Amino acid sequence: MSQHFLLSSRAKTLSLASVFCMSDEEAEAAFKSVRWASTNGEPVCPYCGSLSVYDCRRPNGALRFRCKDCGKDFSITSGTLFAFHKMSLRNYLAAIAIFCNEVKGKSMLALSRDLGTAYMTSFVLAHKLREAMASEMKGMKVGGDGETVEIDGAYFGGYVKPANHRENRRDRRKATNQSGKRQVVVVVRERGGSTLPAVFRSEGAALGWINSRVARTTRIMADEAPSWNDLHARFHVERIDHGQAYSLAGGIYTNNAESFFSRIRRAEIGHHHHVAGPYLVRYAQESAWREDHRRVDNGRQVQMITGLAMGLPPSVDWCGYWQRAAH
Repeated sequence: MSQHFLLSSRAKTLSLASVFCMSDEEAEAAFKSVRWASTNGEPVCPYCGSLSVYDCRRPNGALRFRCKDCGKDFSITSGTLFAFHKMSLRNYLAAIAIFCNEVKGKSMLALSRDLGTAYMTSFVLAHKLREAMASEMKGMKVGGDGETVEIDGAYFGGYVKPANHRENRRDRRKATNQSGKRQVVVVVRERGGSTLPAVFRSEGAALGWINSRVARTTRIMADEAPSWNDLHARFHVERIDHGQAYSLAGGIYTNNAESFFSRIRRAEIGHHHHVAGPYLVRYAQESAWREDHRRVDNGRQVQMITGLAMGLPPSVDWCGYWQRAAH
């Protein structure tokens, strides 16, 4: 019997102990090598692109650079997703490593205990990491000639507690008896390829998005839900009735899409307890990223997320998030 990947030494190329044992200079070097990979870690001015910069470290020890051409100061994280940070870079690197090591997701409350920070700090940091993961899916398209894509949907949020007495209970499946907060995560998952999720009010509302993200020559697998009926007009669609079977001969099944939702449900029940509302799409994108990179060692995962974060501008949603809420 073959060994599971997560049990093998190949999966463990970075230990948390080694991160916490890093000096500030080693953590800075790690971020510089990712931020300025094209110049072998040599800093480049983010304002004018000049290579003529010099070190002007602050009296408190924070690393800063000054450009000789434009005269502006900048840090390793200036103009990136981690701009305006207050924690040390070593703590940021540790946070990414902790986030990657949890294969089903990481509780933000637990992250705050691991790092010794306030909950609001870990909350914003975790969502920035999800934003970095999501950037990998921007503009992504799946399918093509000879490719098979599985499509499915699962509803989250909007739970309505049933009344205590039986005579007062209502059919919660009817729209009139729902809270209006329920949303559906629709996923298109290419077999042997990428996973792409999105959030809608109903499965039927996802048809236009599916048409734009799935190549027309793709073979599509879907369940018996009537929401997918209109896909037959554009794609070669094969259906499976889960009331009769979970898989049929000829590769007719949606088990890969179901496994994606299994990951989200496990994260919801075991870690987050609440993934609905405006942040649902980020939790779905995090689960998709983890699903697609589940066979990548944790060292490379940390490097990939760090690279994605350093390649993004400051977050519109999360930069100054708690300060805005106070006004």
